[in-house]
Amino acid sequence: MEQLHILTHPLLRHKLTILRDENTGVRDFRGIVSEIATLMCYEATRDLSLEEIEVQTPIGTARGYSLAGKKLAIIPILRAGLGMVDGILTLIPSAKVGHVGLYRDEETLQPVEYYCKLPEDIAERDVIVLDPMLATGGSASAAITLLKRHGVQRIKLMNILAAPEGVAQIIADHPDVEIYCAALDECLNERGYIVPGLGDAGDRIFGTK
Repeated sequence: MEQLHILTHPLLRHKLTILRDENTGVRDFRGIVSEIATLMCYEATRDLSLEEIEVQTPIGTARGYSLAGKKLAIIPILRAGLGMVDGILTLIPSAKVGHVGLYRDEETLQPVEYYCKLPEDIAERDVIVLDPMLATGGSASAAITLLKRHGVQRIKLMNILAAPEGVAQIIADHPDVEIYCAALDECLNERGYIVPGLGDAGDRIFGTK
């Protein structure tokens, strides 16, 4: 199984370039993050199980397909992951949404958990963890570990941008988790930011500094 999936659809590349542009304003940035999440969700859910069913059309009977197997939950890592939620729900409106609050200590660069609210049946669901940036990988790895402690068996991680350091961390900590991203950037700088990246995704989504 290929653990890292870099999505290269032309629409993703186009929209990602707009996100990187420092002149892109909050409204456009927020909207494009959601659009990218929708496009990425389409790719990340290609392996959903189907069952064959019959439906009655106005003309006759047709064979079709319905989603089968476990139901889906999406878990944004607060706060930047919130920007990807609506884009996923556009495609899968029945998905349940949980929230994991983690922030990165500016000095140690280690994740600190401050909030966790998950659906009661989370252990029975397939889960997609959302965070626009996979930098050091610490927060994403901690969120995945938390979900596994709650009994989740099948987890995917969806990021708009990833750094090699973050990918390596997830592969080392969670070799069973597939990673979906729109681009793999060069490296992290001394502050733990992705280079060339797009800046602080949370600040740009919510208009804060």
